[in-house]
Parts: sequence; C-alpha cells; structure tokens
Amino acid sequence: MIIPFLLIVLTLAACGSEKQQLTTLVFGRGSDSVGLDPGLETDGESFKVCDNIYETLVAYHSESTAILPQLAHSWDVSADQLTWTFHLRRGVHFHDGTVFNAEAMLFSLGRQFYKDHPHHKVEGGYRYWKDMGMDDILAELAAPDDSTFVIRLKKPNAPFLSNLAMNFCAAVSPTAIKKYGRDYFKNPVGTGPFRFIEWRKDERIVLARNDNYWGPKAKLDRLIFKPIQEAAIRFLELSQGTVQGLDNLNPEYIDEIRDNPELQLLTQPGMNVGYLAMNMDKAPFDDLRVRRAINHAVNKQALVDNFYQGLALAAKNPIPPTLWGYNDKITGYAYDPNKARALLAEAGFPDGFETELWAMPVPRPYMPQPDKIAQAVQADLAKIGVRARIVQWEWGTYLDKVSNGEHPMALLGWTGDNGDPDNFLYVLLDKTAAVKPAQNIAFYKSEELHKVLVAARISADRDQRSKLYQQAQEIIFHDAPWVPLVHATQTAAFHRGVSGFKLHPTGSKWFHSTAFTP
Repeated sequence: MIIPFLLIVLTLAACGSEKQQLTTLVFGRGSDSVGLDPGLETDGESFKVCDNIYETLVAYHSESTAILPQLAHSWDVSADQLTWTFHLRRGVHFHDGTVFNAEAMLFSLGRQFYKDHPHHKVEGGYRYWKDMGMDDILAELAAPDDSTFVIRLKKPNAPFLSNLAMNFCAAVSPTAIKKYGRDYFKNPVGTGPFRFIEWRKDERIVLARNDNYWGPKAKLDRLIFKPIQEAAIRFLELSQGTVQGLDNLNPEYIDEIRDNPELQLLTQPGMNVGYLAMNMDKAPFDDLRVRRAINHAVNKQALVDNFYQGLALAAKNPIPPTLWGYNDKITGYAYDPNKARALLAEAGFPDGFETELWAMPVPRPYMPQPDKIAQAVQADLAKIGVRARIVQWEWGTYLDKVSNGEHPMALLGWTGDNGDPDNFLYVLLDKTAAVKPAQNIAFYKSEELHKVLVAARISADRDQRSKLYQQAQEIIFHDAPWVPLVHATQTAAFHRGVSGFKLHPTGSKWFHSTAFTP
C-alpha cells in the first residue's frame, strides 16, 4: 500500500471497542539521501535518516557535543591513552532480530579498518574513515568477550572519543551486510529507535518505531523523509499541513513562519561553513595570485544581506566563530575588485579568463539558496574579467564529481560533526584528505599545515591545541585554497503540534523524543 504524503493518522481496533491513534510525522527536505550505509555516506541528507536508524558506542548530548554512553554503557582508557575498553549494553538487538555484541561492533568497524576483511572493498571506499585518518590512528580492534570491545591506538588522539559518536562509526547488522551486499545501502539495519520500512527514490523514505528498542521508545509511529527540491513548494506543504517539519529554510519565508500561529520556528547559531573551493590541481588556480584575486572579488557581506536575511555571518576562516580555536585576529580578504584585477594582471591574466563555477543543485544548511549564491558570485567574478559558466549536477553525482576533482571551482560546505576544529581543518584541508575521492576538494596539499594539524591531534592540552589551530588558520589564509563565504544560522520549522525536537550543533536530526499532536 502506498503511504500518502500527508499526516497519516491510522485508527486501528485494539481491545474490544478501544481505539489507538497512530501518528506519522512527515519531514520535508531539499534533497533525497544518497545512501543509508553510515560507513559509506558523506552527505548530510543521508546522515539525517541514518541518525534515527543507527547507534554508536558513544553519543552526543541532545543539545551539545558532550559525550554520553550509548551502545557502550561505560568505558575505560589506559594511562597512556592508547587502549580504550568499552563495556557494551546487554539485551540490544538489531532491527532484523540479531544480537548486538562485541563481535558485531568488531564487524562494523573492522570492515572499514582491515584491508583483508571480506566487506572492505566497496565502491567509493569508506571515505569518512579515510578522511578522519582512522587508519593512522588505530592499531587494533578486539572483542575479548560478548560485552567487551577494545580499541588500541597507535598514538594518542585528542578527538578520538568524539569521533566515535559520528555516523561512520555506527553499528550495522553483520547479517544484513552479508545478505544484501552492495545493496545494503538501500536496506539499512541498525539498533536505533526507528527501523527502515521503504525507500522510493526521490519520493520518500519511511521509518517505523522500533518497538523492541533497548531504551525509551520513540513517540512517533512513523517518520517519513520527503524530498521537495523547490523551496516554495516545501513552504507551501508546511503551511498546508501536508508536511509537519522542514529544515534548510529559505530566508524569505522566515517572517511568514514567525507570523503564522500554526507554525513554530527554531534557530541556532550554525557550526558550519559555506565555501567556494578552487581546484589547485587545475590552472590557473595553482597560482596563489589568482586564488587571492578570487577572494578579493567576492562580496560576502552582500551574500549575507541579500540571501540570508541576516541569518548568517560573512566568513573569513574555514571554521565558525562559535568553535573553540577560532582565530579572530585574521582580517580576511576585503572585498576589493580593483586589487583583484591587479592580482590577475600580475598573474598574466589582464583580461581575465574563462572557467566553470560548479553549484549545488539542492539547499544545504550553510547555503539554502545555492542557485542564487552561484549567480551572485558569477556576477562578482565577471566584474574582474573572470567569465564563469555555472554548472550543476544531480546531488549524488555532484558529490562524486567534485570529490574526484572534475571541477575548476565548486561551491560546497560543511557542518561540524563533533565540535572539534580537527573535524573541519584536518578533514577538509589536510593533504591526506586530498586523495581521490577527496573531502579536500581544493586539492590543497600543504606540508606545513599537515605538521600543525598532526601536532594538534596528538596533544591532550586544549590550550595548546587551540594555539595550533589558530596557526593552521593563518597558513590557510595565506595559501587561499578557498573563499570562505558564510557561517549560516541553523533553522527548522514545525507544525505547532510538534514537540520535543531539538536542533543540534552538528545538524543531526534526532526524532526519538519528538511527538506530534494534530
């Protein structure tokens, strides 16, 4: 039976004449997921669904990146910070009925770590695992008994525990992986508060409450993720009640949401950055003068004023000012078309040049109107003689192509996964992340930066790490691989009957405590 795209309220016969009302919340979003295997995905739309299906050894607090127990009820760490022993909950089952234990956790992380694991070789590889540098961090994984899981490190790593709360470290059902093979990403099986029901590409993903969940049961019976690419249509469906929640709001609708008594608006400072990456493997972006010229050409404040309705800050660094380690002493590249033209002339392009500007086809938390942003940047570049043709692809294709370096320039962004500067600077700009398929889509390879970022990873002193990250931002500012554009305010809107949902700094969308009263 096809489930319609509106509030589903089913009335089923219970005991005798008693009735029980079952509710479904439909959440509208700008794009469909790419896949639902947490080890393979890198995009927020995929993780948005995975957040509710899967669980990790440790988790973030509902309103911060403080670490709490999840599948592990406790853990110990050796004095040298190299051996981490996790004590697992008993009585936890995957959605397919199989038991979660240390062997399942060993399978889940081992498939990404061990090259001889039967499920290690997958198309695209385990990119998050690679980009977080896990192979350089881990020495060994072990399951000495059903309820004990041990991770041994090669060297101390300051963000290690926070990294374990990220989606890529989730427990997946070994039975399901073996059963579905390459198609597992369409048939996800975790231990979380919701279980997977169906996925109709570009129409909906349907989850149902996991009635066998080990913790407090979800309050919703059904949770539907509905992709609606057009912002106006998303807002119309919210206004009409055919969806009960939205994120990545188009700023032009903010006032209408605030004024509508049937709706509620949620906002939070965003732990994100939207940026324009210049592919340093391609001329003329291998020339520092050209990259600096592009930085001076873009009017960031105009982007904020025209397309964010004040719900953003113009960026000067690759990490947001809400994150510790932010270097506010850096002045940034001022908007100065004359200086930009002079730099281009010095680089041998007095008349500018032709290029492509790749733009996302879907709204993102850091860029709810990518089409308009691309057009504005295109106009700014034209003023200095850079004639940029805008190129777009389907979302999954776009991610694949930019990660393989097919673009000259590309718009993209990032929402921090764990509240650590490492998750921005190492993952997006270290030389190790410039290996295709890359998260570092500027293909920026600085040995100087690498040494600083590695030193910051192994230090246990927060003050020392903060100084190192400030130094890293100075190096990045000098080398200009990006034009950091904006840090956007995180937004969401819900029907007034929705309660219990909280925005999270990482952008995660957890619905296990969300209720809906029509």
